Amino acid sequence: MTLKELFAICLLLMCQMISAQTDSINKLKEVIVSDTNLKKYSNSQSVQVLNDSIINKNQSSLTSLLNYNTVIYFKENGLGMTSGPSFRGTTAAQTAVIWNGININSQFLGQTDFNTIGTRDFNSIAVKAGGGSVLYGSSAIGGSIHLNNDLEFKKDFSNHLFFSAGSYDTYNANYRTMVSSDKYSLQVSFSRNSSENDFKYPGNSDQRNSNGEYYNTSMNTTFGYKIDSRNVIKVYSQFYDSERHFSLTTPTASKTKYDDFNTRNLLEWENKSDRFTSKVKLAHIGESYKYFSDINSELFTYGKVETSIIKYDLAFDVNNKIKLNAIVDYNRNKGYGSSINNVKREIGSASLLLSHLVTDKWDYNGSIRQEITDNYGNPFLFSLGTRYLFTDFYRIKFNASKNFRMPTYNDLFWEGSGNPDLKPETSYQAEIGNEFFTKNFSLSVTAYYNSIKDLLRWVPSQGGGDNWSPENTKKVRAYGAEVLLEWRTKIDNHNFTLNGTYAYTVSESKQLISGELVYKQLIYVPYHKLTGAVSYNWKKVSSYFQYLYNGDIYSTPFNNPATRVKDYNVGNIGADYDFGKKNSYKIGFQIFNIWNENYQPVISRQMPGTNYTLYINLNF
Repeated sequence: MTLKELFAICLLLMCQMISAQTDSINKLKEVIVSDTNLKKYSNSQSVQVLNDSIINKNQSSLTSLLNYNTVIYFKENGLGMTSGPSFRGTTAAQTAVIWNGININSQFLGQTDFNTIGTRDFNSIAVKAGGGSVLYGSSAIGGSIHLNNDLEFKKDFSNHLFFSAGSYDTYNANYRTMVSSDKYSLQVSFSRNSSENDFKYPGNSDQRNSNGEYYNTSMNTTFGYKIDSRNVIKVYSQFYDSERHFSLTTPTASKTKYDDFNTRNLLEWENKSDRFTSKVKLAHIGESYKYFSDINSELFTYGKVETSIIKYDLAFDVNNKIKLNAIVDYNRNKGYGSSINNVKREIGSASLLLSHLVTDKWDYNGSIRQEITDNYGNPFLFSLGTRYLFTDFYRIKFNASKNFRMPTYNDLFWEGSGNPDLKPETSYQAEIGNEFFTKNFSLSVTAYYNSIKDLLRWVPSQGGGDNWSPENTKKVRAYGAEVLLEWRTKIDNHNFTLNGTYAYTVSESKQLISGELVYKQLIYVPYHKLTGAVSYNWKKVSSYFQYLYNGDIYSTPFNNPATRVKDYNVGNIGADYDFGKKNSYKIGFQIFNIWNENYQPVISRQMPGTNYTLYINLNF
């Protein structure tokens, strides 16, 4: 029986959230949420929701937003350059990026470059910690990032315009319009970001960031139409085009550039009848790139992957307390390029999800997924979580799961470095969380443990230099604790908000050194990360301060202290004034790295010192 036939047969047979803002997923009652399963089956895990009020205080990249507001560490190769997360001590390819319910991690890299995602194209951005492979497939091990375009069906017409100009000839623009009625809803957004990115190195006035210029353009369209009271058609579309000149690590290095073009299209039909909700999703995702090793040459390497997805989701409300979901999906991708010769991959899966509200204080959810692949076996995955409300201010929750990740095209086939003998990795993890909350205060403390077998990661070659290669690390353990804090108060016209996060992370691989088995911290995983933000609003004046601390990081597998990346502290401030009466017309400024910190997230990848931005933010 072929994979396609099995999928056809399956088709026929067929959280508590600590929010970074008060208007979290639980308050989205008048809109159609693009990823309903995130809300329904993640109650036992930590989910932060970042909305417009937080998004507009940060630079336009997803890296900046998450770096200053979550526990995730980012390995950023310079401002605007490639950027990958380390979530709970895992690699960048173990964090899934979910676009309106669809996994969009690159088939080449297995990860998403967070500097290629603009934040102002989305209504909200959610961050779910911990395993999610049952819902979102390969790579959802450390956590998942959810980019949501939610539709609102009520009579409305609104426009949003944001424009900023800053140091190093940096310009950002975003226009978003929303038109809706009781029958239809349309959102269109356009973003453009560019920078010469030629900053002087802090503490060294003679050296500048060379060959660092970049630009990117994106457009998002979301449309929903209510055929009748039971049927809704939704269309999501996005394209992204960019060019980046990779910053030089030495003045004599060759100048390079990288072009990429990504398209994402999703069609969804939702039907509701009594206690059943049926959803059919058809998606097509395209990704392509060109890499010029010499910017003055016409020669380049390239790659392209086309991915098609069919997904069917049938939800059944057994009663007011028990909900079931059956999901089957089929994923086919085909890639080719300079180092890849027309390879393809087919993946099918069937999942069953259960949510049960036992009492007003206790609920649990359970999920299973059978993955079916054409070249990596048939992994069986599960997730089980529960939460219990002990008092009106304290709740405890628990979650355990099995997750997995398959090798990517680059892992297997990259010319000169790929390894066709790589194995898929598997992960068993558990976490326990404690939540304390009052009307204006919330505190979440979560401890976790993650055991990973055959971890896939790229490491520096033993010969040194810039050569990296993929390998399976037989055994890795990651454990630690995360703290999320929020406090709000209002005194007359004075509004204060305090947010903070802290992560303690141990992520170790077992190695044989001098005949002895020892554990060594994975490269580019800090033991400590701390963020904080204070906001103050008075009448039409708003202001804020952001803080980021990253601890020391090892850059070699054997934890050589001589090559550690030193810790750093970065602070940002901003303020604006609203000149509008009926509508909102804000003019403001931002100062980044106010202490002119001289720091490098990655060795030889310098970040800018103190820099400035002026902006206007119009809503009408």
